[in-house]
Amino acid sequence: MKGSAAIIAAAAVNPPFDRESPSNPVEARYYEKTGGNRVRCLLCPRECIIGNGERGHCKVRENRAGVLFSLVYAHPCALHLDPIEKKPFFHFLPGTQAVSLSTVGCNLNCKFCQNWQISQSRPEDIETRRTPPARIVDQAVSLRAPSVAFTYAEPVIFIEYMQDIAKLARERNIKSVVVSNGYIRKEPLLDLCGLVDAIKIDLKAFDESYYRDICNASLRPVLDTILAIRERRIWLELVYLVVPTLNDGAAGIRNMARWIAANLGPDVPIHFSRFYPQYRLENLPPTPVSTLDAAYETCREEGLRYVYVGNVPGHRAESTYCPNCSRKIVARSGYRIESLDIRNGACRFCAHPIPGIWQEA
Repeated sequence: MKGSAAIIAAAAVNPPFDRESPSNPVEARYYEKTGGNRVRCLLCPRECIIGNGERGHCKVRENRAGVLFSLVYAHPCALHLDPIEKKPFFHFLPGTQAVSLSTVGCNLNCKFCQNWQISQSRPEDIETRRTPPARIVDQAVSLRAPSVAFTYAEPVIFIEYMQDIAKLARERNIKSVVVSNGYIRKEPLLDLCGLVDAIKIDLKAFDESYYRDICNASLRPVLDTILAIRERRIWLELVYLVVPTLNDGAAGIRNMARWIAANLGPDVPIHFSRFYPQYRLENLPPTPVSTLDAAYETCREEGLRYVYVGNVPGHRAESTYCPNCSRKIVARSGYRIESLDIRNGACRFCAHPIPGIWQEA
């Protein structure tokens, strides 16, 4: 998708086209006035100081005469019906579909971004269809999708829209999941944790310099986010995109595995995803499968029980194995579930509890 991109949408969830400008604003929920018509955004760790008529780093929050507005509320630029495995969530309602959406904008600038056409755009760059929160939830109900997923670019930057959808979804027994970089301040994070059912964090690296040089951010706030999610018992999964020569070092992977085991416990799933040349890192090769295998083995050695390899179709580590009897209990092929042997939250073969949120037969 290049230039002025149209809505990315499955026909089943594509609402009627609406030429209303995406800049019709809704007041932001996390900011403070600093005097002289300036405001400080309190959504993410950047805490942007924004002058009158200016926007924050994410390009979607604008100061108008001392009031901060979201320019993307109810204006998704991407709307799909996806397998939940695509997010990826492997311990959350496997084999189900999620109504998935995003607006433009992001508070990071990752050089490898797979959705840079929308994440690095401004609201006026991309055509959208006005889609109020109730319409999203109606679509999930009509399609019998048990969840709504906030994904693709960065959901934190459209938090007002996300919160309102999640509230309505909960009222209609639809779950909400978030796919995020975790770059968010504590207050909005805790508010969000009260509304959603699962969060997947893209842990870009376990290295401060990588976050600074490759993502234009910092690691510590992301680790704090992960800890806060775990403390509040929201279902959590992690993804680590393994980029050759940049974050694939054995020592860094082992340090991360030890931190996860010590701070989150052995049962938080971690997905090692294969990098393919993209955006500003087209000079690098795809991740060797041997590198992913080494990361997998390192995490297993450090006691992590649910370690996965992604973007490698047919890999053994696409599937879930019982840590007690070693039987395959969720067989996956890409985004397809071939067999599911979990009953009442436990292995069907030995009755060992398997952490996650399961849809019982």
